[in-house]
Amino acid sequence: MKRMASYDLIIVGGGIGGSALAQIMAGAGRSVLLLEQSEVYEDRVRGEWIAPWGVDEVKRVGLYDLLMSAGGHHLTRHVSYDEDVAPAEAEARTLPLGIFRPGVAGPLCLGHPRHCQTLFDAAVAAGAVGLRGVSVTEAAGGAHPRVVYEHGGRTHEATARLLVGADGRTSTVREAAGIVLHQDKPHHWFAGLLVEGAEGWADDMQAIGTEGDFGFLAFPQGEGRVRVYGGYALEEARRFTGVDGPRRFLDAFALRCSPENRHLVAGSPAGPLFSYINADAWTDEPFAEGVVLVGDAAGWNDPIVGLGLSITYRDVRIVSEILKAGDDWSTAAFAPYAEERAERMRRLRFAASITAALDMEFGEEARARRHSYHARAAEDPSLRMHTLAVMAGPEAAPPEGFTEAHRARVLQG
Repeated sequence: MKRMASYDLIIVGGGIGGSALAQIMAGAGRSVLLLEQSEVYEDRVRGEWIAPWGVDEVKRVGLYDLLMSAGGHHLTRHVSYDEDVAPAEAEARTLPLGIFRPGVAGPLCLGHPRHCQTLFDAAVAAGAVGLRGVSVTEAAGGAHPRVVYEHGGRTHEATARLLVGADGRTSTVREAAGIVLHQDKPHHWFAGLLVEGAEGWADDMQAIGTEGDFGFLAFPQGEGRVRVYGGYALEEARRFTGVDGPRRFLDAFALRCSPENRHLVAGSPAGPLFSYINADAWTDEPFAEGVVLVGDAAGWNDPIVGLGLSITYRDVRIVSEILKAGDDWSTAAFAPYAEERAERMRRLRFAASITAALDMEFGEEARARRHSYHARAAEDPSLRMHTLAVMAGPEAAPPEGFTEAHRARVLQG
């Protein structure tokens, strides 16, 4: 084992949250060790869409120009399709996406592998020690945080003032710190695929729709590439398995309610098809002595509303502000982060559960519920107040938008 090295911060996980935090803190003059398991970032159908409120967070941490230079792509309009709404009517109700945050044109899309690599390189350029192909074998918080890891065929040990867990849903750091993760019941399956050759799909338009036993979302990345997602019932776990699964998945997008989907069906898979069970997870306190968690390591929102990156960037912004404010990195210093995150995730969990019930439930009863909701919401926009949390931020919607009374109003038949 080599001589033990010491840092201000050891960040386990060099994805978006870990690399962003490393770049910010290294740029602030702190010594940072950034450890990433993968040697090459690959498409794992992870978050690539940043909501307008998340774009604001990107700007606040000073990374917006970097992401735009790496190919960041704004979406400026949204269309909601449905089997009981004529396509022309749905398109006549196109929602402009620049209305949610001043100075933000709309959601920002950037391919996940490129996003990760851009931030990792920026962290190293800022002075962080960034290592790839790392296997963390031990992690400990407490009064003397430390990690033991394998890299380059050798065992290394390092200590730090603070250990940051940015290592995703199965976080080693979270487990080592004894931080409990709560999860709700799965609601539906959600699969994602990158499509190329879909030049006919407008580069600035995102869409969502439900027809029959399938719900879809589409987010273009430009130049004929579109990230598509599809939701389907829990009992259909094997619906898109097998070597021809990606092709059958794209064929499922041939929906009458959304004629533009023909461009997606005509495209070709440009990456793997992965399916996940949609559910929320959260921690009561995303910290312990000598440890703090960011991103999915601290708990995640149901991907039906696509807020993983927005959540992560707010985590990074709040944690970095605490760390840069002074030398008090005790658990007490992170209490405001825990309080804000708990309420943030509660609200987003609520908004996602309503969205899943409306858009990713199937059959005649669900169809009638959607039809009723769309008709009533056209007359009473307050029925959509929970959706403001998704686009403008969880604090932008009034408290009554996260009550059982609001859920009952939205989901009544």
